Amino acid sequence: MRKAGGLLRRALAAAGLVLMHGNAVGTPKLPDTVLYGVSYYSEYAPVDRVEQDARMMKEAGINVVRIAESTWGTLERSEGVFDFTHVDRMLAAFQKEGIKVIVGTPTYAIPTWLAREHPNVLVVRPNGRAQYGHRQNMDITDPDFRRAAERVIIKLIEHVKDNPAVIGYQVDNETKAYFTSGPNVQAAFVAHMRKKFPDLEKLNMAFGLDYWSNRINDWADFPSVNGSINASMSNAFADFQRGLVTEYLTWQADLVRSRARPDQFITQNFDLGWKDYSYGVQPEVNHWEAAKPLDIAGVDIYHPSQDKLTGADIAFGGDLTRSLRNGQNYLVMETEAQGFPEWTPYPGQLRLQAFSHLASGANMVGYWHWATTANGIETYWRGLLSQDYLPNEVYAEVKTVGADLQRLGPKLVNLRKKNQVAVYVSNTAQAGFDAFKVHSEGKTLSYNEAMRPYYDALYRMNVEADILSPSSTVPLSNYKLIVVPSLYAASDAEIAKLNAYAKAGGHVVYTFRSGFADEHTKVRYAVQPGAISEAAGISYHQFTNPVNVTLDGNPFGVGKEDNKARWWMEFVTPTTAKVEARYKHPSWPAYAAVTRNTYGSGEVAYVGFMPSDAVIEKIVAEHVKRAGIELPKVRFPLIIRGGTSQEGRQVRYLLNYSAKPQRMTYGYGNGTDLLSGQAVKRGQSFELKPWGVSIIEEN
Repeated sequence: MRKAGGLLRRALAAAGLVLMHGNAVGTPKLPDTVLYGVSYYSEYAPVDRVEQDARMMKEAGINVVRIAESTWGTLERSEGVFDFTHVDRMLAAFQKEGIKVIVGTPTYAIPTWLAREHPNVLVVRPNGRAQYGHRQNMDITDPDFRRAAERVIIKLIEHVKDNPAVIGYQVDNETKAYFTSGPNVQAAFVAHMRKKFPDLEKLNMAFGLDYWSNRINDWADFPSVNGSINASMSNAFADFQRGLVTEYLTWQADLVRSRARPDQFITQNFDLGWKDYSYGVQPEVNHWEAAKPLDIAGVDIYHPSQDKLTGADIAFGGDLTRSLRNGQNYLVMETEAQGFPEWTPYPGQLRLQAFSHLASGANMVGYWHWATTANGIETYWRGLLSQDYLPNEVYAEVKTVGADLQRLGPKLVNLRKKNQVAVYVSNTAQAGFDAFKVHSEGKTLSYNEAMRPYYDALYRMNVEADILSPSSTVPLSNYKLIVVPSLYAASDAEIAKLNAYAKAGGHVVYTFRSGFADEHTKVRYAVQPGAISEAAGISYHQFTNPVNVTLDGNPFGVGKEDNKARWWMEFVTPTTAKVEARYKHPSWPAYAAVTRNTYGSGEVAYVGFMPSDAVIEKIVAEHVKRAGIELPKVRFPLIIRGGTSQEGRQVRYLLNYSAKPQRMTYGYGNGTDLLSGQAVKRGQSFELKPWGVSIIEEN
């Protein structure tokens, strides 16, 4: 990031954008117990009740509160005129009750006076300048915005840093570039591209700009990318925008770190790709790069509840965030207590959800938010309390979690994992795939929809996985199996690294549309799947959307509906690979659908279509076993996740994602259920209540 960040800084400076940054100091102290918290805004409260709320939090076992990130307009009423009344009263109330505080820099929702005095801070998107009203409506590169943001950050940090209740800071909030693409950003992008492609002819060639006369013959002719029909150019700009996010968060982190106490940490609440809830890889941020300037990564995870609660979204969000900093534990800054009306949890689900976050390696579970607003767009996104601010069923259940964490927090914090499987994801592949989304049966299907079913299959089988990206520095050799869904666009070096891992003894499962294009979203001038062909032992020339295509002979033993090909099919021909499944159709030849190939000391599988979830599970299970990994006998709705405690003991979370009791035979070492205190022996028949949880610590 530092090299890329320097390039970006120079490009921005060349475009006339002002960048300001501080210096790193100190060694922050990360949590030594599980943090259990809420976001809180006395500014929103219907009456003055901060002391009462603090007492209620204390009674519920809440030990940390996040404040200030949403209230710049209250904190700075006009330019340079600050009012810390709310901040001071919250800090005093929480300090009195022994509750720690994370202070957010309030820069993601700009005040009205800033928009009036400097209308240029409102972001210019492809459809024009944003209107004031929505949050995250600013240009994060604008010099006037940066100056105002720097002023409020410095004033806030210097005001609160010496308060003993303040343990850390959240920089900004769910940061993205907000599609900023005005003239200033276009100029910065051109400067960036001149650094990257000193030879303009190489840019024209790499991006295929001769098509439709998009060729750039002089840098002065470089057009705005807002109207581009060239995916190579559009995706290069999207990557540049992701770089803006990394630069901006680095700037904020440096600014905070240079003024904070040495023991205070810095985090950010990343959000995930959204599909009515937190679902997949965030296309607008390279989280692996953006996490580098932090002390600890944070995340916001929202998901369906009631009968749709599976835990898969909790697990995916946690595994991704834990993987951002090479296995470091992370903070769940936001998750729902009640949320939308359709998310009101069944009794027991709030406990299940809280401990599920810890089972993935979270060191904090924080609810958004303490109490529900009476006004605004999120009036019906309910917090722990409803608009009456009175204790309710959710509050009562939170108290049980809080009591357990007061007792067990030091034992459960810093869970360490050593997974044998990884899922490999990529913003570059995502951008390329989504530039040419699959259109099938009236639906438009995205990269995340091609990727998540493979992760979900591992989850249902209780095979834990890390999430790798091209920015990961973890050696691939740490894993026995790497699943690579739809690596549409990737450099030769990236594919060579994965293939070398297989050749040295690893197992790789590639899926359809992998290896198709290079890192510039330019389709490879090669027999597909390009650089993967030799390792996978296959080739193909054609592809189509499958209609009434099945798998010949039902090789995976699934139901009739699940035996169909969907979305996309490649006409795969084996060269050295063994065919695991073939297509069946009255007109298409029986091309290979699934293959595996011995490659060096390892193995490479290729799935040339999008299977049903049931078939994906069969394919993944087979390759888990072929990689020498024991496949657990317990399956969803019983989920088992665990690791090694900081005391060096094995800890396993047993989670029942079902409205029915679930019985299992406990197949691990003798231990103790930390929640009930009961002894558990290997081979013992064990029952989990509906939506129930047990945490077994081995003796």
